[in-house]
Amino acid sequence: MKKLKFLAVFAAISFSIAPFSAASEQESRPENRQVLFGETHLHTVLSFDSYVFGNRNTPDDAYRYAKGETIKHPAGFDMTLTEPLDFQSVTDHAIYLGMLPAMHDPKLPVSKHPISLEMRKAKTPADRLTAFQKLFPYLTKSDKPDDLVDVEIMKSAWQEIVETANRHNEPGKFTTLIGYEYTSGPQNQNLHRNVFFRGAKAPTLPFSRIMSPNPEDLWAWMDGLREKGMDTIAVPHNANGSNGLMFMTKKWDGSAMDMEYAETRMRNEPIVEVTQVKGDSETHPLLSPNDEFADFEIMPFRVGAWIESKPDGSYVRQAYLRGLEMAAKGRGNPYKFGLIGASDTHVGAGAFDEHNYWSKIGLIDANSALRGSVPMAKPNPDGSTYNVNNFHTWGASGLAAVWSDNNTRGDIFDAMRRKETYATTGPRIKLRFFASANFSRNIENRTDMVKRAYKEGVSMGGDLTVKGRRSPAFLVWAMRDAKSYGLQRLQIVKGWLKPDGQSAEKVFDIACAGGKKPGRNHRCPDNGATVDLKTCKADAKTSANALKTVWRDPEYKQDQQAFYYVRVMENPSCRWSSWDALRAGVPPRPGVATTIQERAYSSPIWVN
Repeated sequence: MKKLKFLAVFAAISFSIAPFSAASEQESRPENRQVLFGETHLHTVLSFDSYVFGNRNTPDDAYRYAKGETIKHPAGFDMTLTEPLDFQSVTDHAIYLGMLPAMHDPKLPVSKHPISLEMRKAKTPADRLTAFQKLFPYLTKSDKPDDLVDVEIMKSAWQEIVETANRHNEPGKFTTLIGYEYTSGPQNQNLHRNVFFRGAKAPTLPFSRIMSPNPEDLWAWMDGLREKGMDTIAVPHNANGSNGLMFMTKKWDGSAMDMEYAETRMRNEPIVEVTQVKGDSETHPLLSPNDEFADFEIMPFRVGAWIESKPDGSYVRQAYLRGLEMAAKGRGNPYKFGLIGASDTHVGAGAFDEHNYWSKIGLIDANSALRGSVPMAKPNPDGSTYNVNNFHTWGASGLAAVWSDNNTRGDIFDAMRRKETYATTGPRIKLRFFASANFSRNIENRTDMVKRAYKEGVSMGGDLTVKGRRSPAFLVWAMRDAKSYGLQRLQIVKGWLKPDGQSAEKVFDIACAGGKKPGRNHRCPDNGATVDLKTCKADAKTSANALKTVWRDPEYKQDQQAFYYVRVMENPSCRWSSWDALRAGVPPRPGVATTIQERAYSSPIWVN
C-alpha cells in the first residue's frame, strides 16, 4: 500500500520522405509510411555526469545541433551533423536532474555539500574522474532522504526540458519527443531505460532511481500515467553492460516470470536500444559461436566500471530465444521487442561518423590520446603507452529509424509502439522487411510492391501465422547511405524452438553484392573487400547500392515457433580508432579492431 501511495505521488515505392500535410485517407495508408532517422538518447548540461566532464550545452543547443546547426564541444571544437535529423529526444538523467549546475552556484545551499566542494575543485581530466567517482555511493543508495536532492531544482530542470522540447517541435519538419533517462544500476549492473512521452504533457517530475531502483516500479508508474491519458514507453539500453540482469529469467524479487509480467513489460517496453557508443548488444561470440559477425563492437565491461559484464542475459538475440522458450511454457514472452539505435552522447551532440568521432563524455575523451586510440606523449608508470581506460572499446553509433505515417510526435511514437523500427550503427541505411505466408508472384519486381506487402503480410515488428507445411516468405529491401559505403550482403537471423522445447539460432545470407548467390553454407562468396590502413581507402570487387530479394526459409518445419530479423552489412571500412591513428601518423592500436562493417538491424517478425 505504501509503495502504491509513493508511486502515485510521482505519479512511388516508398523509400522517399514525403512532405507533411493534414492527415488524409491516402496518407494514413501504410504503404505511404516514410522512414525517419532520429536520436533518442543524449545528455546535456542538466545531467550530472555530463556536467562533471565539462559539457555546458543545453537542451536548446542539442536541438539546434539535430537541426543542422554547429555547436561547440566542451574542448572547444565545432560539432556539426553531415545531415540534419528528422527527430530527437533529450534524455537527461532523472536522478540529480539539474543538481550539478546548482552545486556550482555559491548562492544555493547545495553548493556547501562536501561533494559539491569536491566537484568545484576538479580542474584536470583526472580530477573530474575522481570527483565523479565520489558520486557513486549516492547513485546506488536506496535509503532516504538524500541530502544531494533538491526537488524544486529538479522540477525546474525538468520544466526546462519539457518547454524546450515543445518549443523546438515542428510537425512535419522536425519532431521532438519529451523524454528522460531512468538510471538504475545496482553494482554497476546496467538497468537503464529512456522514457518517452507521446504528447506535449508530462508530470511535474519524472520517476527516477531515487524513487525505486526496480524497473517494475517504473512500469507501475507508467501504467498510472497511461490511465490518466499520458502514454509513455521505456527503452532499455546497454544490455551488454548489465551483467546478465537486463534479460533475466526471474523477476526483480527472484520469483518466476509469468504472463502478467510479460504483458506489463511489453506494454511499457516495446523496443530496445541495441547499439550505441558503449558497444553493441545484438549478440556475443560466446552466445553465438557459429556467427562469424558476432564479435562486432563488443564493450566487455559493466557500465561505469572495469568489471567484466557477464554475456549470459545481456544480449538481445539470446533474449529473443528466451522469450520463445517462456512463451511455450505458458509464461508469456517478455522479450518480444523491436530495435532502435542511439548515441548516448554526453556532449549534446552524437558522433555518428567513424571519420569524425569525438567519443561521448567530454573533456576526458576529447582527443585521440585520451580515448586510447594513439599513444600518450608520456608513458604510464608501468611503461604502457596507451591511456588506461575502456574508451577504445566504444563505437561511433547509432541511429533510430522508424517507418512513420508522418513526421509528428504521435506517428513516431505509434511506430515505436508497433515496433516498425530498426537500428543502424550510424549510416542512414534504408531497410524494409515483410513476411507473408503467400506473397504475390514476383512481388519484389512490382511497382506496387510495398502496398501488396502490407496487404498480403506483416512488416517488421509484426506477427505472422503460417498454416500447413509451406514455409514463410520474407521480402527484404535495403538501400545504402549515399554518404557511406556500399552494401555487401543481406542476412536473416533466425531463432526457433526445437521439438524438445530448447531454442536454436542460425544466420542465413540471402542476397549478395554483385548479384552473387549464397553457397550451400548459406554464405555469400568473398567479394574481395579491402581497407588500406595507410589511407583508410576502402575497396571491393563488388558493392551494392541496393539489395532486394524474396527468401523462403529452407529449414522451416510445420507450426515451428520462430523469429526472424534482418542484418544489413556494408563493406568493411576504417574504424574510428584507425582514423585517429592515421591522422596522428602512428600505427593502429594493437589488439583493437582496425576495420568495421557498419550495419542495420531490423525489428523481428515472429512466426506462429
